[in-house]
Amino acid sequence: MLSASANKLSRLKEQAEEYAALIMEELDPEELGYIELWQLETLLLQKDTYVNYSQALSYTSQALSQNLALRKKGSIRKISYTLTYYVEDNWRRLWVLALWIGIMAGLFTWKFIQYRDRYVFNVMGYCVTTAKGAAETLKLNMAIILLPVCRNTITWLRNTRAARVLPFDDSINFHKTIAAAIVVGVILHAGNHIVCDFPRLIHSSDEMYAPLAQYFGETKPTYFTLFKGAEGVTGLIMVVCMIIAFTLATRWFRRNLVKLPKPFDKLTGFNAFWYSHHLFAIVYVALIVHGQCVYLIRVWYRKTTWMYLAVPVCLYAGERILRFFRSGSCSVRLLKVAIYPGNVLSLQMSKPPTFRYKSGQYMFVQCPAVSPFEWHPFSITSAPGDGYLSIHVRQLGDWTRELKRVFSAACEPPVSGKSGLLRADDTTKKTLPKLCIDGPYGSPAQDYGKYDVLLLVGLGIGATPFISILKDLLNNIIKMEEEEGASTDLYPATGRNKPHVDLNTLMRVATRPKKVLKTTNAYFYWVTREQGSFDWFKGVMNEIAELDQRNIIEMHNYLTSVYEEGDARSALITMLQSLNHAKNGVDIVSGTKVRTHFARPNWKKVLAKIASKHPYAKIGVFYCGTPVLAQELGKLCHEFNGKCTTKFDFHKEHF
Repeated sequence: MLSASANKLSRLKEQAEEYAALIMEELDPEELGYIELWQLETLLLQKDTYVNYSQALSYTSQALSQNLALRKKGSIRKISYTLTYYVEDNWRRLWVLALWIGIMAGLFTWKFIQYRDRYVFNVMGYCVTTAKGAAETLKLNMAIILLPVCRNTITWLRNTRAARVLPFDDSINFHKTIAAAIVVGVILHAGNHIVCDFPRLIHSSDEMYAPLAQYFGETKPTYFTLFKGAEGVTGLIMVVCMIIAFTLATRWFRRNLVKLPKPFDKLTGFNAFWYSHHLFAIVYVALIVHGQCVYLIRVWYRKTTWMYLAVPVCLYAGERILRFFRSGSCSVRLLKVAIYPGNVLSLQMSKPPTFRYKSGQYMFVQCPAVSPFEWHPFSITSAPGDGYLSIHVRQLGDWTRELKRVFSAACEPPVSGKSGLLRADDTTKKTLPKLCIDGPYGSPAQDYGKYDVLLLVGLGIGATPFISILKDLLNNIIKMEEEEGASTDLYPATGRNKPHVDLNTLMRVATRPKKVLKTTNAYFYWVTREQGSFDWFKGVMNEIAELDQRNIIEMHNYLTSVYEEGDARSALITMLQSLNHAKNGVDIVSGTKVRTHFARPNWKKVLAKIASKHPYAKIGVFYCGTPVLAQELGKLCHEFNGKCTTKFDFHKEHF
């Protein structure tokens, strides 16, 4: 009880009597009804009995890890190494950013020089050249900011050669970067107009103003007249909408980190971000009008705003129309609902005939009972070969909280032998809420099939994209075994008393296409803080442990709430873990056939182990979780690439 409490294992406390009986069975075979302290001490000190079970790495791997340790470098060599790592890891991002910045600089310079050579420069000075240069970059950025959120186009491009040179994994980050550039452009453009060139125009002499009368009217304008026109009104509308949308899209507001009193608390959370982002429909209409009514330009073909926007806006509008019609026809039937510890909702639904996806991809989900407008992305946890679709939703915001509440009302306590705190299926009397889906959409993990070996690392709910990959690998393993069995049946042994095999049978076997699995091994590391998290995918882990006879998939669960192995506070837990697994084949921590390690993995030793087992292999390292660990894994992959023959290719997703 004390050991379970110290390690935050509530379930072990509930089963304390059962595990006490297990210890008695081991130490009291004669059924005397008691054990002595020295017997328990002996069992605890028998490290070879249980430490090997819980140890994730062999001594060979540890030795290799030590041999691969980096030697101390000089300052110049260290800078060179850091720079090499940065370029190797970011070269796709760097060339795209360099091209983008170069185009912006070129457009700004072009407009700057153009207006410096015009008469208006004599009146407004460098204020107008800066404002017009910034305006040209704003046209570009307001156009290309739509491209990173054209998800259907990006999903298609991922399957082309463009994926080799374009960083599609960073599309949302690029979207945010462009937004930051728009903020700078608005400040330069609007700021120079308001505080610099407009005052200079208003206070200019009549002689200086006369050549500009064709643009501003015969009478010299005032501040009010400059702002009451179409140019001023549309500019003001755009600035106000942008301030609202940009503010509510920041991390502090979007993630509810800002606590506001009621009723202003509605301004935080994903809902506020989602709805405020749709203000950009107004912004684009105002931008086109603003561009057509702009001061200082009268010739139509020099009013270029619509030229910048035409293709990106049409592409984005086409995507939204496609999503509207596709999602309207993709209402699915719910097959099973389960609510697990850790506020996780599992939804299993029918798969539409036209819905084809790859493991690792995600889809958007809408529940009209929660919101008729909101769509949220979730990784698909079912495999492409399954006859259904499934997702796992963790309560992290207002929409997911309401989704869990709606489905909880329709669920019932599970019957004996069923997992979950609450469940619902075809036998449930209550009506389940309607669900609509849209997708699938591409993600980094979908390219797992091109690697010889996989290292899948998930933190908490970040395991979801990899569950689909593991299930797909398992389905492929089963198919290969079935094909091999069928080939054996069609190639019976020949001999004096053996059946004859005709030519037609031999030709049928020879021409049969065989499933070739490029991936030879997969290592799955799931790190979580809560013991109840293992219930989310218990069925999948047990199925893999039972059916993967070739040991292609190796799974490691890590529970960080338990003190590391070797600590006295977790020694009893470790001993019980080994004892129960030896007798019953079940891990006492996860409740599955997969062993659970304690504390956090030593990632350097993990990569060393894989490098030693798979020399000259191309290993895909896929990570989904918080950004901190992504940096560590990325650096380790680069470090090992320079020290051994194994090639580690790192990909990351953040939630």
